[in-house]
Amino acid sequence: MEPDAISTLYREYSGYPTPISAFVTANDYMALLNGTSFTLSTEWSQSETVRGARLHYAQQWTLIQNYSKETDIDIQPPSPCSLLHGELLSSYSPSGDLKAVVRETSGQGAGHQFLEVWSSGGLKKLLHLTALDKHGRVYEDAQFGCLAWSACESRVLYVAEGKRSIAESSASASSPSAGEPTAGPSGGPSEKDKSVYWEDWGEGLTSKSVPVLCVADVAKGTVTVLQGVPSHVSPGQGLWAHDGECVFFVGWWHEPFRLGLRFCSNRRSALFCLDLEGNCECLSGDTSSVSSPRLSPDGRYLVYLEGQVFGPHSQCLSLQQYDLETRKISVLVDVVNRPKKDEFAGLYEALPPRCWASDSQRVVFSSARRNWRDLFVVDRTTRRVTRMSDSENFGSWKLLTIQNDLMVVHCSHLNEAPRLVVAFLPSAGGEGEVSWDPLDESCLRGAIVNVLDISPTPQEENPEYSGLDFGALLVTSNHLPSGAKVPLVVFVHGGPHSQFFAEWNVTTAVLVKLGFAVLMGKMVDFLLGSHPHTLVSTDIILFLSLCFVVNYRGSTGFGQDSILSLAGNIGSQDVKDVQRAVLTALADQTAEKLLTLDPDKVVVMGGSHGGFLACHLIGQYPDFYKACAVRNPVINAATLLGTSDIVDWRYSCVGLQYSYDQLPTPEALTTMLQKSPITYAPQIKAPVLLMLGGKDRRVSPHQGLELYRCLKSRGSPVRLLWFAEDGHSLARVDTQADCFLNVVLWFQQHLHLH
Repeated sequence: MEPDAISTLYREYSGYPTPISAFVTANDYMALLNGTSFTLSTEWSQSETVRGARLHYAQQWTLIQNYSKETDIDIQPPSPCSLLHGELLSSYSPSGDLKAVVRETSGQGAGHQFLEVWSSGGLKKLLHLTALDKHGRVYEDAQFGCLAWSACESRVLYVAEGKRSIAESSASASSPSAGEPTAGPSGGPSEKDKSVYWEDWGEGLTSKSVPVLCVADVAKGTVTVLQGVPSHVSPGQGLWAHDGECVFFVGWWHEPFRLGLRFCSNRRSALFCLDLEGNCECLSGDTSSVSSPRLSPDGRYLVYLEGQVFGPHSQCLSLQQYDLETRKISVLVDVVNRPKKDEFAGLYEALPPRCWASDSQRVVFSSARRNWRDLFVVDRTTRRVTRMSDSENFGSWKLLTIQNDLMVVHCSHLNEAPRLVVAFLPSAGGEGEVSWDPLDESCLRGAIVNVLDISPTPQEENPEYSGLDFGALLVTSNHLPSGAKVPLVVFVHGGPHSQFFAEWNVTTAVLVKLGFAVLMGKMVDFLLGSHPHTLVSTDIILFLSLCFVVNYRGSTGFGQDSILSLAGNIGSQDVKDVQRAVLTALADQTAEKLLTLDPDKVVVMGGSHGGFLACHLIGQYPDFYKACAVRNPVINAATLLGTSDIVDWRYSCVGLQYSYDQLPTPEALTTMLQKSPITYAPQIKAPVLLMLGGKDRRVSPHQGLELYRCLKSRGSPVRLLWFAEDGHSLARVDTQADCFLNVVLWFQQHLHLH
């Protein structure tokens, strides 16, 4: 296909919107004689490639519950969508009567931030945060950020960058910490300290250094920066206690220095309680990693996630419960080491902002289970975990909210674009029989999905963690003529401890529509950031279409043993698993034997650790792969050691212990080098396309440059795309479109498909 046709198709499929938040309000009036009315307010994200923008819009539904049959929901037509301009954060008050918005202006006065409070009568309050000058920029990220209303709806809690003088005045020592400047007469850094280095929290959080908790008083129009946060932690994820007299927050240790936080659930942190007088108490243990504190509706229980410090940067987590009356901590959901097939496989992702049932006895959450993201509920009394999702009909599930026991879930499939489904949570004991109602029609594209379970050969077994298998999803078009040979794109994931769910993926959807067969490995934010997307079949078939998704050993959703099995075995176990999946696909074809994958037309693509694996594959199997495209790949773990924001992982991934005072040894550097694809570079024959972000803090772009120079010196075909203003995920809309077009053209060229 011509570049314009490819871009047009990509523009169409990348335009499918994704729901990002939901809020339910129970209306005070009777909707019908036998029903109650609810308003569902949602916010969505949509890529718009013409202007290179990511749009943010709102949409509302009216839902009516039938009293005569609790599970019946009458869904009224939705309101028209309305574009949201400049909103960084938004949050409804508990009653739903008020909405707080943190907005940033553009144009004249660009960069000014405001806190707005809206009611049914229009704008109720406006606080010019920039002019008040109590703090720096408000944090809008998911790691630290929050916008939490007090129960009395008079105050709003949020997190912002602290002013340097504020950060220094809260230090426990009488003098600033080493490396931190002293305040000058004006309250800012003194003249001699203007160039002193200030640490940040790494990739995706480069503007975050010293977070502070802030309270806006809606009635008074004032902002207060809360004092009393321990000087050795950075606060975030704040929420109010039920009585409004104190706040809870997560504090991350930033001493002796900050390590990257994004995608890392293994950072030392604890749960704290801070009253408005500045008295602070640590509620949890201080030797673990905690996140996602959520308060029960009755105000008595806090649940939060807990994991280990260091080791795998993403891991199976436990769900802890803190009883505010007895001050005791108990385990609601423990770490799952080796799940049985089709059973709950553990907790791997953040809890949604609202996850409690109205009875304060049950918690609803989403988590990975093999190749899917499923919906679960745990009973606080029995500790029993029940799955409530319907994977066959709706694909993968992500809970957006549960309020008034109405659950709102984002669903998508490998053959279905994102949509919302709703249901009321049944009474305790009946959670296995939930009646789900979609808010709109599914967008199916005629693909067939087959689930495969793959086991390593005896030679590929991990002796310390034997008996582990991994999963795969084979997706084919239901319009395939028989007899033709199909080229195969092996799509390898990054992470490595994440997962490629059976859900919507734009990159794969367009590749299949273009006619490539795709063998997909688990992926973390490759090409399209970390947004979920999917596959679609084509009506006019160029080279036929197939997709195969592989979650190799080390992926989330298969238990903690699977995650731990990869430590010390990168570059071998994960490479062998991907190659085993490819060989399985080539041997099995489809169940109907309608098509044959062409073993002479196999290419590979991946990003981050996926790029690491892709380069290993073309180096270890030089005659097998005909082309390669990688985004910000790890090429040489030894040279990456001093440039990555997650230096601890550079030790853990090769099986070594890490400590803050760690110094590299010749033995450690040798181990890192031996496990890196750079050692196989002289064997590479496949033409390589490199896509690098100039501002990547996780994997330095000099990693890709190292491979580029190595291949250039040997006369191997290589092309490099440099995106100076992009980071690790290459997440800008125009960058994603540029990358996709170049990948397709690269594969067409070197598979001779013109």
